[in-house]
Amino acid sequence: MSNEKLMLVDDEEGIRRFLGLTLVDLGYTVQTAENGQAALELLKSFRPSIILTDIKMPQMDGIELLKTVKREFPEIEVIMLTGHGDLDLAIESLKFDAADFITKPINDEVLEISLVRILEKIQMKNKLREYTENLERLVDEKTQRIIDLERQTAACQVIEGLSTALSNASNEMEDDSGLFNELPCLVSIHTRYLEIVAANKLLKERLGDVIGKNSFDIYSDRTSGANACPVQKTFSTGKGQRSKETFLGKDGEEIPVTVYTAPIANKEGEIELVLDISVDMTELKRLKDELLTTQHKFERLFDEAPCYISVQNKDFSIAEVNRRFKEDFHDAPGSLCFRTYKQSLEPCAECPVQLTFQDGESHQMETVVTTKKGEQKNMLVWSAPIRDLYGEITQVMEMSTDITEIRRLQDHLTSLGFMLGSMSHGVKGMLTALDGGIYRLESGLRKNDQERIDAATAVLKNTVGRVKKMVLDILYYAKSRELELESVEASTFLNETVMLVEPKAKNAGLEININIPEKLGTIKIDSSAMSATLVNFLENAVDACDKPIEGRKHSIGFSASLKEKNLIIVISDTGIGMDQDTKNKIFTLFFSSKGKKGTGIGLFISNQTIEQHGGKIEVESELGNGTVFTITLPCTV
Repeated sequence: MSNEKLMLVDDEEGIRRFLGLTLVDLGYTVQTAENGQAALELLKSFRPSIILTDIKMPQMDGIELLKTVKREFPEIEVIMLTGHGDLDLAIESLKFDAADFITKPINDEVLEISLVRILEKIQMKNKLREYTENLERLVDEKTQRIIDLERQTAACQVIEGLSTALSNASNEMEDDSGLFNELPCLVSIHTRYLEIVAANKLLKERLGDVIGKNSFDIYSDRTSGANACPVQKTFSTGKGQRSKETFLGKDGEEIPVTVYTAPIANKEGEIELVLDISVDMTELKRLKDELLTTQHKFERLFDEAPCYISVQNKDFSIAEVNRRFKEDFHDAPGSLCFRTYKQSLEPCAECPVQLTFQDGESHQMETVVTTKKGEQKNMLVWSAPIRDLYGEITQVMEMSTDITEIRRLQDHLTSLGFMLGSMSHGVKGMLTALDGGIYRLESGLRKNDQERIDAATAVLKNTVGRVKKMVLDILYYAKSRELELESVEASTFLNETVMLVEPKAKNAGLEININIPEKLGTIKIDSSAMSATLVNFLENAVDACDKPIEGRKHSIGFSASLKEKNLIIVISDTGIGMDQDTKNKIFTLFFSSKGKKGTGIGLFISNQTIEQHGGKIEVESELGNGTVFTITLPCTV
């Protein structure tokens, strides 16, 4: 059993937890770190003899950690942990004075052999340093001889004390009293003839009456002298043993144990007895199984949560994500959150993850993200801190709920309220006009004035027509308006539509580059609604080219083509363009990049119209480099 200090460095918490248990079981004093940077910080307070580190980790990998440790603490031995695909890196690490490397998954026996070999190396180095430091004292042989004799005398006294203590322990175990009977371990004493001469109360309860039996008899897998047990190995080597074995219970059940043996010598230095102390691993195994079950349970809850969940580091890199996140976004552990969610180059303003790292509180925000399929979603984002045993925030969990449908409903209701408010004054004016028309009609009827009757009738017809149009507009926003579909020849429709915007483009000094083939077939559309939609995009293109850019002459493009039974319409401009955040929000109700010049309604309605026709819009834009809208509509031919 080793009393050496050991540091375990790995970015996977599961490996740190379970491998740490194994290392503690091997007798090491263990502390862990999640990456190379954290390991160097830990070295200020914890100086291990051995560092066991993974090669691939965020912030600082294992190779860089190895170089730094060997430069600043050359006495520390470093073992590299690597996957089969990283063998080249592992071999390279040997060039930088790594003591050994072990491939994952880690085999306990391979790990133990490697650690034993390195401990022997450390012991040799320590002895060499000790001999070097004591070289001057070795000159005085006489003094050294006196010291040796004193040591021999002390050793004899220790052996006598041990013999007495062992004899007392044996008597205590026979009387079911004393320290060994209080220990929660299975304790037995064996002679050089491999006979059990004493056992504590707990061992007798678990294995039955074993006094007088052969040392092999308590093991379930040791049936002959050729298959040596730890007690026999201790007599043959003169050294204490540690191994994982299986005892045979009194009812035939198998009991997994970790066996520790210690030789007890007589005055002549010969091994007289062996003390066997074994720890029952059944409870530890049960706890490990329970821990794994609990871990799997929480992993399932994590994966099945009806929202997007990511665990992020302080540098915004993603450490873990749930299944739903993987389905809708690129699964790239280590990638930055804002790049994965928004394809942005900078973190969000008032980022909840950053705020949680700063104050340890939960924060929320609402934002728009883009999935790997190009879909834009409104998200309500919550952040929550993840703390270690010391209460320090190590990571932050971010939970994002899709509220796109809620926002669409709110936009629709808001739009309805906006339109009702803006039309209220118009309605009031039309009601006044109706009152005036009725008054004039009644006056004409009383006076039998046909001219006044005709004028009043005209006013009433005109006002009723305006009321009808306004009611239809209100119904358009209050519920989905039924499209008045008709089959139109695509080329003719597109040419007529672009001509509507040509005067505005010429007044702005712009030329529209038109590329519309003659035979594009027919499309089934609401020509009035679709014409208004395309005109809206073209007028926005003209507005985007309003500001001149030095060395560039602005232009607008309008083209159409057929692709896989779809009509593809491309509207482009070389204007001011948009940043990623603006591009994410352009189809949101009341969002406008034109300031007071825009209402924020046009593109919202245009997007709805195209979706009603079974089509879709794709946007490509870069700030200062123009914009391209690609509209896809199903066609009938």
